[in-house]
Amino acid sequence: MSLSKEQIAQRIAKEVKDGYYVNLGIGIPTLVANFVRNDIEVEFQSENGILGMGPFPFDGEEDPDLINAGKQTITALPGASFFDSAMSFSMIRGQHVDLTILGAMEVAQNGDIANWKIPGKMVKGMGGAMDLVASAENIIVAMMHTNRVGESKLLKSCSLPLTGVNCVKKIVTDLAVLEIVDNTFKLLERAPGVTVEQIKEATEGDLIVEGTIPEIAF
Repeated sequence: MSLSKEQIAQRIAKEVKDGYYVNLGIGIPTLVANFVRNDIEVEFQSENGILGMGPFPFDGEEDPDLINAGKQTITALPGASFFDSAMSFSMIRGQHVDLTILGAMEVAQNGDIANWKIPGKMVKGMGGAMDLVASAENIIVAMMHTNRVGESKLLKSCSLPLTGVNCVKKIVTDLAVLEIVDNTFKLLERAPGVTVEQIKEATEGDLIVEGTIPEIAF
């Protein structure tokens, strides 16, 4: 059984360590704040100018003045700070963010990522994506393993315009957890009920499978 978007975020939350400063991209990554353990201190940053972002608000408790980079209403934890984009991107470009979690349309086996533009479709720009992937030392991608017609999004090389090169370290999809090792996807974990063969069939890029692959645990 493939993972839901919430389960992808829940698995990625296990990668968040005590004391981390974490940037959450638009889409599935924004859900990660809902699943971080209560016994650790984590500072979530949103590039539109907040440090100390909390989980999504409950229905009826939304504050329209508090939004993330994806224009979703959020909460602010005690001690949160607000600032302009210049300060926000100084944090990012200055490599003060320990972990960046992004969505993607394609990831290549060498760590390239394409997540901002589909040729022929109108976009307002890539936002902070290029700054994030150029500056971050640790990038985890949250994405579906295949597109809507069943084609792999984990490729030998990206076909869409690149956001960054050789930068992705780990990918969590609805089927598996993988990391980039020697320009190859290495399978670490599989979604409950999903077989290694199913993951191989859904992965266009080269895939390393060593030993018994455990199921994802939450």
